[in-house]
Amino acid sequence: MIICFLVVLPYLAFSQEEAKFYISFNSETLQNAFEIIEEVYDVRFSYYDNILVDKTISFEKEKRSLNQVLSEIEIQTDLRFEIVNNRYIIVNNNRAEADIQELEKVIINSYLTKGISKRKDGSFQINPTNLGILPGLTEPDVLESIQLLPGVVSPNETASGFLVRGGKVDQNRLIWDGINIYHKGHLFGMISPFNPNATKTITFINKGSNPRYGERASSVISMTTNTEIEDEFKAQIGFNGINADAYFDAPIIKDKLGIQASVRSSYTNLYQSVTFNRLADKVFESTKIENGDNPNNDFSFLDFNIKLNYKPNTNNSVFVSMISIDNQLDYTVNDSDTNEAFNDRMSIKNTGYSFGWEKQWNTNLKQHTSAFFSDYELNYNFITFESNQQTSDFEKRNLIFDSGISTEFQQKINDNNSVTLGYQYVLKDVGYAFRNTTNLEFILDQDESIIQTHSLYVNYDYKNPKLFDLSIGARATYFDELDAYRFEPRLLLYKQLFKNVKLQISGEIKNQIISEIDETIISDLSLENRLWRLADGNDFPIINSKQVSLGFIYTNSGWTFDIDNYYKTLDNITALSFGFLNPENSQFNLGDQTIYGVDIFLRKRFNGFNTWVSYSFNNSESTYHEFNNDNSFTSRSNVIHSVTTSLSYKISKFKMALGWRWQTGKPFTGSALGANGLEFNEGINTKRLPDYHRLDFSSTYDFDFSKESKLKGKVGFSIRNIYNRNNLISREYLGNNDFNNEIEVIDKFSLGFTPNLMFRLYW
Repeated sequence: MIICFLVVLPYLAFSQEEAKFYISFNSETLQNAFEIIEEVYDVRFSYYDNILVDKTISFEKEKRSLNQVLSEIEIQTDLRFEIVNNRYIIVNNNRAEADIQELEKVIINSYLTKGISKRKDGSFQINPTNLGILPGLTEPDVLESIQLLPGVVSPNETASGFLVRGGKVDQNRLIWDGINIYHKGHLFGMISPFNPNATKTITFINKGSNPRYGERASSVISMTTNTEIEDEFKAQIGFNGINADAYFDAPIIKDKLGIQASVRSSYTNLYQSVTFNRLADKVFESTKIENGDNPNNDFSFLDFNIKLNYKPNTNNSVFVSMISIDNQLDYTVNDSDTNEAFNDRMSIKNTGYSFGWEKQWNTNLKQHTSAFFSDYELNYNFITFESNQQTSDFEKRNLIFDSGISTEFQQKINDNNSVTLGYQYVLKDVGYAFRNTTNLEFILDQDESIIQTHSLYVNYDYKNPKLFDLSIGARATYFDELDAYRFEPRLLLYKQLFKNVKLQISGEIKNQIISEIDETIISDLSLENRLWRLADGNDFPIINSKQVSLGFIYTNSGWTFDIDNYYKTLDNITALSFGFLNPENSQFNLGDQTIYGVDIFLRKRFNGFNTWVSYSFNNSESTYHEFNNDNSFTSRSNVIHSVTTSLSYKISKFKMALGWRWQTGKPFTGSALGANGLEFNEGINTKRLPDYHRLDFSSTYDFDFSKESKLKGKVGFSIRNIYNRNNLISREYLGNNDFNNEIEVIDKFSLGFTPNLMFRLYW
């Protein structure tokens, strides 16, 4: 157990070496000890994980300077330390040396928990293999971990359906080893489509993004697998209440060639756990499937990935990676009273391939070249039978072929200056169709189009700890088929104002040519309406986003305070007029969105406890031309206030976390029953759902089978919504796509009390 008494005054006028603090450790692992030392002495360690394995330290409680602490660790271990710029500490064992350049990029370590850091470029970096415990999660779900960060909310409680700073879901770009991913997640978005045990690093960017990133208006989530060749075979297997998975990473040729692979699959065809039933209840709520009890029904998923890393010499490295994500749904519901049957069939697949080559031409010049291909296919049929005869078939199809190639040069001019220059070519081929077949086939809507883009980008980085860090760049893109040019400047400024206070300023312009068709301004029904399509320059123009932000960060004595203000505009967003492919009016309206928000984060660590609270304010207004008399109204995605707080505790190999979420309800359009059914006379999005809140719990325990064995284990238990709060999370309107259909009100509710178990083996 760690015992720390911290007495640190703000803006200390003396150095870390002179300052002494009470600190003690009792058989504490070095990795955990380093975290405490970082907080106490305001320093940053850089090391390779393998040199800390099985190392522990013990200190008696007394006042020590930083140098005294490091000297004591050197005595108890075979490690050596090198202090750079009075703050950065390189850890090595005379066999491996860490990278100081990576260390200097970090502002805050252990942002929410261990394994999450905030960097000088404003991005967040998540390392799932080192991730500490988070409330409600027994495993480090790639996308749900991001949702705990300030400014990110998921009003519909899905892993992939999160909104970043008031943007839309389709404005988040998901990248896996350089491959664009369009799949929304397993079990209709309830589970991330990415295996966290195969993911090495996640970079989340919500502002001031590097000009190498284009295509989406709100955020970037870039995931990479391991790029190193391991010295020995490593593997793990495990299962939870939803799926089982396996992963391995092995050298083929020592220091030259390595392979890694993972597979994850649901096992609902063998056993349906309480966890699965809770998720299925939410997904199929208010649908005919909700009452389906056919034992032959299929609702399953599978994902796998394979990667080869090749390093012919110290100056060259090559990788080839592939990922496959597959969801299958085949549900039949029989109505004995009417002698009708309803069959839902859905297949959603996303397969991707990528290639990367990195070349170190000399000490100061590096080149990275890559290529990718992503194939996304969605096929959905809702078939109605009467007396065993098919009477109708509603079809939805969506196909995407996305490919590209890029190359980038990074030139280091000197210790303070560097330049990046790159080119990207991308081809997107996108098609979709809505069809309804009774006696005759009726095409509700369809489109197929291709856009080729050519992008040049440049970025200049200036780093001077005594003055400031500046990153300024631009991206110029030509959209061939649209004959359109776009220019996107990017800016990021970081400055240490005082010893413990940092300033961050960012600005960016982005453009987006691919987006999802929205059913309607007043509804967000997810199973039948969201399809990807390309801009055409007319009814669907290129979406434009502008964002500026200003923030401050304060770190001292285990306290972290982070505040960021932002102003954001979105132009040329589209929505169907009132109704989903309404025969009377299926016109798409063009609009604009204006967003202002504040993200606040506060954290304190003490005596094995880690506690934090985040708060986000978001005000979002939309205006659509020739709709609502051109008057603005509250955006459907607007969640004005959201609060997340957590308390976690670690003792030895046992961890536990308790977390509470609260947020204001989403806006919706009110209705009243009139002579001809539901009428909408109260204005767009003038009502709000009740406030949302829930309490989550999670715990894990790591154990060894024996001191001699390399086999290790981990068990975990979690509960979502401990007090079983019945949150109303959306109000939808269904049935206005046919002259003969009356409009129905569909209310959807949150997950109820949902337990989950996890067991893993490592070796």
